[in-house]
Amino acid sequence: MKKLLRIIIIVLPFLYMAAVWIMSSLPDNAVVELPDRDTDRFIKEALHLVEFAILYMLFAAALAASGKLSPRFSLFAAVVAALYGMTDEIHQSFVPYRNASWIDLLKDWIGVAAAYFHVQYHYFKHNRGFLTKIRKLNDEKV
Repeated sequence: MKKLLRIIIIVLPFLYMAAVWIMSSLPDNAVVELPDRDTDRFIKEALHLVEFAILYMLFAAALAASGKLSPRFSLFAAVVAALYGMTDEIHQSFVPYRNASWIDLLKDWIGVAAAYFHVQYHYFKHNRGFLTKIRKLNDEKV
């Protein structure tokens, strides 16, 4: 069971990347459009702060599940998540009914940075949080 859970955790960031790519290929109102336009716009703009932070956290979880989460690999995962954010913005610039902006890219990067510093503080400095539980999947090899 632990082995299956590790495999799922390791695959999740790549599934998430595919989901982001697919969602970015659709008009921004294709999946959800709230009745209040201002609220809809606010939530979708705020999601930039979260979207690639989640990607970084999924990469960190995958590294923890494989027993390879270190400060160096954590930084590498943050850079990959940030670069994927940039790739997503470039991709959106070619999609009809979508647009890309430097502000959106900045929000993507701020989200990644916030998640990265969260991991630095909670996982590496204080050895706590959900990543420590994921790391324990490797304590007993199945």
